[in-house]
Amino acid sequence: MTEPYPFLAKTPPVCPPSLLGHARSLPRPRVALVNAGGANPLQGMREAAEAGLADPVLIGDVEKIRATADEIGWDISGLPLVHAPKEAAAHEAAHMARAGEVGAIMKGQIHTTAFLKGLLPSAAGLRAPGARCGHVFHITMPASERPLLLTDAALNVDPDVPMRQACLTHAVTLAMRLGIERPKAAILAPSEDPTPSVPNTMEARQIADWAAKALPNAVVQGPMAMDLILSRAAAEAKDFVSEVAGDADIVVTPNITTGNAIFKLMSFGMGCCCAGVVLGAKVPILLTSRAQGAAERTASMALGVIGAAP
Repeated sequence: MTEPYPFLAKTPPVCPPSLLGHARSLPRPRVALVNAGGANPLQGMREAAEAGLADPVLIGDVEKIRATADEIGWDISGLPLVHAPKEAAAHEAAHMARAGEVGAIMKGQIHTTAFLKGLLPSAAGLRAPGARCGHVFHITMPASERPLLLTDAALNVDPDVPMRQACLTHAVTLAMRLGIERPKAAILAPSEDPTPSVPNTMEARQIADWAAKALPNAVVQGPMAMDLILSRAAAEAKDFVSEVAGDADIVVTPNITTGNAIFKLMSFGMGCCCAGVVLGAKVPILLTSRAQGAAERTASMALGVIGAAP
Protein backbone atom coordinates (compact mmCIF):
# COMPACT_ATOMS: atom_id res chain seq x y z
CA MET A 1 0.00 0.00 0.00
CA THR A 2 1.39 3.40 -0.98
CA GLU A 3 1.72 6.26 1.49
CA PRO A 4 -1.03 8.92 1.35
CA TYR A 5 -0.20 11.88 -0.85
CA PRO A 6 1.92 14.11 1.43
CA PHE A 7 -0.05 17.27 0.70
CA LEU A 8 -3.37 15.83 1.90
CA ALA A 9 -4.60 16.79 5.36
CA LYS A 10 -4.24 14.09 7.99
CA THR A 11 -7.34 15.03 10.01
CA PRO A 12 -10.97 15.47 8.89
CA PRO A 13 -12.62 18.91 8.95
CA VAL A 14 -14.61 20.01 11.99
CA CYS A 15 -17.76 22.12 11.84
CA PRO A 16 -17.08 25.22 13.97
CA PRO A 17 -19.28 25.18 17.11
CA SER A 18 -19.73 28.96 16.96
CA LEU A 19 -21.32 28.67 13.50
CA LEU A 20 -23.70 26.00 14.75
CA GLY A 21 -24.54 28.01 17.86
CA HIS A 22 -25.27 31.11 15.80
CA ALA A 23 -27.55 29.18 13.44
CA ARG A 24 -29.43 27.53 16.30
CA SER A 25 -30.18 30.95 17.81
CA LEU A 26 -32.14 31.91 14.67
CA PRO A 27 -35.56 30.83 13.38
CA ARG A 28 -35.35 27.35 11.86
CA PRO A 29 -36.25 27.48 8.14
CA ARG A 30 -38.02 24.91 6.01
CA VAL A 31 -35.33 23.66 3.62
CA ALA A 32 -36.11 21.95 0.30
CA LEU A 33 -33.76 19.10 -0.60
CA VAL A 34 -33.79 18.79 -4.41
CA ASN A 35 -33.67 15.20 -5.68
CA ALA A 36 -33.60 13.83 -2.17
CA GLY A 37 -33.23 10.16 -3.12
CA GLY A 38 -29.44 9.98 -2.79
CA ALA A 39 -28.00 8.51 0.41
CA ASN A 40 -25.38 11.23 1.06
CA PRO A 41 -27.66 14.27 0.64
CA LEU A 42 -30.50 12.57 2.54
CA GLN A 43 -28.13 11.74 5.38
CA GLY A 44 -26.92 15.35 5.32
CA MET A 45 -30.48 16.60 5.65
CA ARG A 46 -31.10 14.13 8.47
CA GLU A 47 -28.04 15.45 10.31
CA ALA A 48 -29.23 19.04 9.85
CA ALA A 49 -32.70 18.18 11.15
CA GLU A 50 -31.31 16.31 14.16
CA ALA A 51 -28.98 19.24 14.88
CA GLY A 52 -32.01 21.54 15.04
CA LEU A 53 -30.98 23.53 11.96
CA ALA A 54 -33.78 22.83 9.49
CA ASP A 55 -37.26 21.48 8.91
CA PRO A 56 -36.83 19.26 5.82
CA VAL A 57 -39.00 19.23 2.71
CA LEU A 58 -37.98 16.28 0.52
CA ILE A 59 -38.46 16.72 -3.24
CA GLY A 60 -37.87 14.06 -5.90
CA ASP A 61 -39.01 10.54 -6.73
CA VAL A 62 -41.02 9.77 -3.60
CA GLU A 63 -40.60 5.99 -3.81
CA LYS A 64 -36.84 6.37 -4.17
CA ILE A 65 -36.73 8.80 -1.24
CA ARG A 66 -38.63 6.37 0.96
CA ALA A 67 -36.38 3.47 -0.07
CA THR A 68 -33.20 5.45 0.65
CA ALA A 69 -34.57 6.65 3.99
CA ASP A 70 -35.17 3.02 4.93
CA GLU A 71 -31.59 2.17 3.92
CA ILE A 72 -30.11 4.83 6.23
CA GLY A 73 -32.59 4.10 9.02
CA TRP A 74 -34.39 7.46 9.01
CA ASP A 75 -38.10 7.57 9.78
CA ILE A 76 -39.48 10.23 7.39
CA SER A 77 -43.15 9.39 7.90
CA GLY A 78 -43.83 12.80 9.44
CA LEU A 79 -42.00 14.85 6.81
CA PRO A 80 -43.48 16.54 3.71
CA LEU A 81 -42.64 14.64 0.51
CA VAL A 82 -43.11 16.24 -2.92
CA HIS A 83 -43.09 14.02 -6.01
CA ALA A 84 -41.07 15.77 -8.74
CA PRO A 85 -38.54 13.40 -10.34
CA LYS A 86 -35.24 14.41 -11.94
CA GLU A 87 -34.98 18.00 -13.27
CA ALA A 88 -38.57 18.74 -12.22
CA ALA A 89 -37.40 18.77 -8.60
CA ALA A 90 -35.44 22.02 -8.99
CA HIS A 91 -38.39 23.73 -10.67
CA GLU A 92 -40.68 22.60 -7.84
CA ALA A 93 -38.23 23.94 -5.26
CA ALA A 94 -38.19 27.29 -7.06
CA HIS A 95 -41.99 27.35 -7.03
CA MET A 96 -42.07 26.63 -3.30
CA ALA A 97 -39.49 29.35 -2.59
CA ARG A 98 -41.45 31.89 -4.63
CA ALA A 99 -44.57 31.01 -2.66
CA GLY A 100 -42.73 31.41 0.64
CA GLU A 101 -43.15 27.72 1.48
CA VAL A 102 -39.40 27.12 1.98
CA GLY A 103 -36.68 29.44 3.26
CA ALA A 104 -33.66 27.73 1.66
CA ILE A 105 -32.89 25.19 -1.08
CA MET A 106 -30.25 22.44 -0.88
CA LYS A 107 -28.69 20.40 -3.69
CA GLY A 108 -29.37 16.68 -3.52
CA GLN A 109 -28.58 13.88 -5.99
CA ILE A 110 -28.61 16.13 -9.04
CA HIS A 111 -25.91 17.56 -11.29
CA THR A 112 -25.02 21.12 -10.29
CA THR A 113 -25.78 22.46 -13.79
CA ALA A 114 -29.30 20.99 -13.83
CA PHE A 115 -29.86 22.14 -10.24
CA LEU A 116 -28.93 25.76 -10.94
CA LYS A 117 -30.75 25.85 -14.30
CA GLY A 118 -33.95 25.25 -12.38
CA LEU A 119 -33.26 28.02 -9.89
CA LEU A 120 -31.24 30.91 -11.30
CA PRO A 121 -32.73 31.87 -14.71
CA SER A 122 -35.08 34.85 -14.62
CA ALA A 123 -38.01 32.55 -15.44
CA ALA A 124 -37.52 30.77 -12.10
CA GLY A 125 -38.56 33.98 -10.33
CA LEU A 126 -35.99 33.77 -7.55
CA ARG A 127 -33.98 36.84 -8.56
CA ALA A 128 -35.06 40.45 -8.63
CA PRO A 129 -34.56 42.12 -12.05
CA GLY A 130 -30.86 42.80 -12.50
CA ALA A 131 -29.84 40.94 -9.35
CA ARG A 132 -26.58 38.99 -9.57
CA CYS A 133 -25.89 35.83 -7.60
CA GLY A 134 -22.56 34.83 -6.13
CA HIS A 135 -21.19 31.87 -4.20
CA VAL A 136 -19.43 32.32 -0.86
CA PHE A 137 -17.34 29.74 0.99
CA HIS A 138 -17.07 30.04 4.78
CA ILE A 139 -13.68 28.45 5.55
CA THR A 140 -12.28 27.64 9.00
CA MET A 141 -9.08 25.94 10.11
CA PRO A 142 -9.35 22.94 12.50
CA ALA A 143 -7.81 24.88 15.39
CA SER A 144 -9.66 28.17 14.82
CA GLU A 145 -13.26 29.31 14.40
CA ARG A 146 -12.42 32.59 12.67
CA PRO A 147 -13.76 32.32 9.11
CA LEU A 148 -12.28 33.37 5.81
CA LEU A 149 -15.01 34.11 3.26
CA LEU A 150 -13.96 33.20 -0.29
CA THR A 151 -15.91 34.41 -3.34
CA ASP A 152 -16.49 33.22 -6.03
CA ALA A 153 -15.11 29.69 -6.23
CA ALA A 154 -18.11 27.71 -7.46
CA LEU A 155 -20.62 29.66 -9.56
CA ASN A 156 -19.35 32.50 -11.78
CA VAL A 157 -16.72 31.25 -14.23
CA ASP A 158 -15.03 34.43 -15.43
CA PRO A 159 -16.80 37.28 -13.65
CA ASP A 160 -16.53 40.84 -14.94
CA VAL A 161 -16.07 43.80 -12.61
CA PRO A 162 -19.81 44.33 -11.87
CA MET A 163 -20.19 40.63 -11.05
CA ARG A 164 -17.23 40.72 -8.66
CA GLN A 165 -18.68 43.84 -7.08
CA ALA A 166 -21.90 41.91 -6.49
CA CYS A 167 -19.98 38.94 -5.06
CA LEU A 168 -18.08 41.28 -2.73
CA THR A 169 -21.34 42.89 -1.62
CA HIS A 170 -22.87 39.48 -0.81
CA ALA A 171 -19.75 38.48 1.14
CA VAL A 172 -19.71 41.72 3.14
CA THR A 173 -23.40 41.30 4.00
CA LEU A 174 -22.80 37.70 5.11
CA ALA A 175 -19.75 38.72 7.15
CA MET A 176 -21.82 41.29 9.01
CA ARG A 177 -24.55 38.70 9.65
CA LEU A 178 -21.81 36.51 11.13
CA GLY A 179 -20.97 39.29 13.59
CA ILE A 180 -17.99 40.88 11.80
CA GLU A 181 -18.89 44.54 12.20
CA ARG A 182 -16.26 45.97 9.84
CA PRO A 183 -15.21 43.27 7.38
CA LYS A 184 -11.80 43.51 5.75
CA ALA A 185 -11.77 42.38 2.12
CA ALA A 186 -8.88 41.72 -0.25
CA ILE A 187 -9.21 41.70 -4.05
CA LEU A 188 -6.85 38.95 -5.16
CA ALA A 189 -4.39 39.52 -8.00
CA PRO A 190 -0.84 38.34 -8.76
CA SER A 191 0.67 41.65 -7.66
CA GLU A 192 -0.13 44.64 -5.50
CA ASP A 193 0.77 47.02 -8.35
CA PRO A 194 -1.93 47.93 -10.90
CA THR A 195 -0.36 47.05 -14.25
CA PRO A 196 -2.12 47.46 -17.62
CA SER A 197 -0.52 44.27 -18.97
CA VAL A 198 -2.14 42.31 -16.11
CA PRO A 199 -5.83 43.24 -16.47
CA ASN A 200 -7.06 41.79 -13.17
CA THR A 201 -4.69 44.09 -11.24
CA MET A 202 -6.37 47.08 -12.86
CA GLU A 203 -9.81 45.61 -12.23
CA ALA A 204 -8.94 44.95 -8.58
CA ARG A 205 -8.07 48.62 -8.09
CA GLN A 206 -11.33 49.59 -9.81
CA ILE A 207 -13.32 47.35 -7.46
CA ALA A 208 -11.51 48.69 -4.38
CA ASP A 209 -12.11 52.30 -5.44
CA TRP A 210 -15.81 51.52 -6.03
CA ALA A 211 -16.12 49.83 -2.64
CA ALA A 212 -14.74 52.88 -0.80
CA LYS A 213 -18.06 54.60 -1.52
CA ALA A 214 -20.45 51.69 -2.13
CA LEU A 215 -19.49 49.62 0.95
CA PRO A 216 -18.71 52.14 3.71
CA ASN A 217 -18.93 49.49 6.46
CA ALA A 218 -16.09 47.45 4.93
CA VAL A 219 -12.37 48.00 4.38
CA VAL A 220 -11.49 46.88 0.87
CA GLN A 221 -7.96 46.70 -0.54
CA GLY A 222 -6.85 45.70 -4.01
CA PRO A 223 -4.97 44.52 -5.85
CA MET A 224 -3.31 42.21 -3.31
CA ALA A 225 -1.16 39.14 -3.91
CA MET A 226 -1.89 36.08 -1.76
CA ASP A 227 1.23 36.45 0.42
CA LEU A 228 0.13 39.95 1.42
CA ILE A 229 -3.40 38.74 2.16
CA LEU A 230 -2.15 35.97 4.45
CA SER A 231 0.90 37.54 6.08
CA ARG A 232 1.45 40.91 7.75
CA ALA A 233 5.15 40.08 7.84
CA ALA A 234 5.19 39.72 4.06
CA ALA A 235 3.46 43.09 3.74
CA GLU A 236 6.01 44.72 6.04
CA ALA A 237 8.89 43.18 4.07
CA LYS A 238 7.45 44.71 0.89
CA ASP A 239 6.61 48.06 2.54
CA PHE A 240 2.95 47.46 1.74
CA VAL A 241 0.82 49.41 4.21
CA SER A 242 -2.68 48.02 4.66
CA GLU A 243 -4.88 47.04 7.60
CA VAL A 244 -6.22 44.19 5.42
CA ALA A 245 -2.79 42.54 5.08
CA GLY A 246 -2.57 39.42 7.24
CA ASP A 247 -6.06 40.08 8.61
CA ALA A 248 -8.52 39.62 5.74
CA ASP A 249 -12.06 38.39 6.42
CA ILE A 250 -12.93 38.16 2.70
CA VAL A 251 -10.99 37.25 -0.44
CA VAL A 252 -12.47 38.06 -3.86
CA THR A 253 -10.93 35.90 -6.59
CA PRO A 254 -10.52 36.91 -10.26
CA ASN A 255 -12.08 33.71 -11.66
CA ILE A 256 -13.48 30.32 -10.74
CA THR A 257 -10.27 28.42 -11.51
CA THR A 258 -8.31 30.45 -8.97
CA GLY A 259 -11.06 30.34 -6.36
CA ASN A 260 -11.74 26.63 -6.79
CA ALA A 261 -8.02 25.82 -6.47
CA ILE A 262 -7.78 27.83 -3.23
CA PHE A 263 -10.89 26.19 -1.79
CA LYS A 264 -9.73 22.66 -2.61
CA LEU A 265 -6.22 23.26 -1.33
CA MET A 266 -7.63 24.53 1.97
CA SER A 267 -10.14 21.68 2.18
CA PHE A 268 -8.05 18.71 1.09
CA GLY A 269 -4.59 20.03 1.92
CA MET A 270 -5.22 21.90 5.17
CA GLY A 271 -8.22 20.07 6.61
CA CYS A 272 -10.37 23.20 6.63
CA CYS A 273 -14.14 23.05 7.00
CA CYS A 274 -15.62 24.69 3.90
CA ALA A 275 -19.30 25.60 3.99
CA GLY A 276 -20.82 27.06 0.84
CA VAL A 277 -23.89 29.08 -0.10
CA VAL A 278 -25.18 30.94 -3.16
CA LEU A 279 -26.52 34.40 -2.27
CA GLY A 280 -28.48 36.96 -4.24
CA ALA A 281 -31.62 34.90 -4.88
CA LYS A 282 -34.90 35.05 -2.92
CA VAL A 283 -33.57 32.29 -0.63
CA PRO A 284 -30.07 30.92 0.08
CA ILE A 285 -29.06 28.05 -2.20
CA LEU A 286 -26.82 25.40 -0.62
CA LEU A 287 -24.33 23.70 -2.93
CA THR A 288 -22.72 20.66 -1.35
CA SER A 289 -20.16 18.50 -3.13
CA ARG A 290 -20.30 14.71 -3.31
CA ALA A 291 -16.75 14.74 -1.89
CA GLN A 292 -17.74 16.69 1.22
CA GLY A 293 -18.35 14.92 4.51
CA ALA A 294 -20.82 15.37 7.34
CA ALA A 295 -19.01 18.29 9.00
CA GLU A 296 -19.09 20.41 5.86
CA ARG A 297 -22.67 19.49 5.01
CA THR A 298 -23.76 20.55 8.50
CA ALA A 299 -21.71 23.75 8.30
CA SER A 300 -23.27 24.60 4.92
CA MET A 301 -26.73 24.16 6.38
CA ALA A 302 -25.82 26.40 9.32
CA LEU A 303 -24.54 29.03 6.88
CA GLY A 304 -27.78 28.79 4.93
CA VAL A 305 -29.81 29.30 8.11
CA ILE A 306 -27.82 32.47 8.86
CA GLY A 307 -28.31 33.66 5.28
CA ALA A 308 -32.06 32.96 5.47
CA ALA A 309 -32.63 34.83 8.72
CA PRO A 310 -34.84 37.94 8.51
